[in-house]
Amino acid sequence: MTRAPALLLLLALGLCCPGIRGQGYMMKIHSVTQPRVGQRLMLYCESSNMDSGIFWVRQDKAGTLHFIVFISSLSRTTFGGNMRTSKHFEVWKDSRFCWLAVKSFKPQDEGNYFCLMNINQALYFSPGQPLFLPVTTTVAPKTLPSPTTPAPNITERDPCLRTPDSEPSKEKGLDFLCDIFIWVPLTAACFLLLLALAVTITLCQQTRRRRCRCKRPAKGKPNVKRGTPGPHA
Repeated sequence: MTRAPALLLLLALGLCCPGIRGQGYMMKIHSVTQPRVGQRLMLYCESSNMDSGIFWVRQDKAGTLHFIVFISSLSRTTFGGNMRTSKHFEVWKDSRFCWLAVKSFKPQDEGNYFCLMNINQALYFSPGQPLFLPVTTTVAPKTLPSPTTPAPNITERDPCLRTPDSEPSKEKGLDFLCDIFIWVPLTAACFLLLLALAVTITLCQQTRRRRCRCKRPAKGKPNVKRGTPGPHA
């Protein structure tokens, strides 16, 4: 539509300079339903004079103006892109109200909506109607602290006191038991061997002494017993 850029410029001037508004007409804009994604949204513009055409304009979050539709006094519509119909918007009017319907509201439709009239080269526009989706805040689930059991009152003499060195102490205890089982029998065996050796040496010495009690003959003389002479002597 060729008048859309000029209209947007006039609207921008009207927003910056309130004195550009006409004083003969009052315009109001209302929202029938709250914006929800995928749902139908209804707006209506109220004015004391609906004999002129009505413009619908949206201002996005960045402040950019977007032409939606123009409906003439004969209810002829012209949408953006100079289209007669729209798949996303519907517009109609009566003697008092001009209605705008968003068939399926999307996040791209958020912004401030205005309705305007141009009568006798004077611009009349309504206050902006903000239409924004509700902000959904996700609250992180609270993590409850794990229940802690109080530590038992353990003194230094408690034999069940567990320390980080409990495993090495167990290993040392096992090694000590193994040493006892190995070295005690070995020591006893050695002791028995020494005792047997001592007994054997003692017995040998006693036997030798018994054998050495007889008198030894003098050197060069045989040990001959003198007997009584026989009858032949």
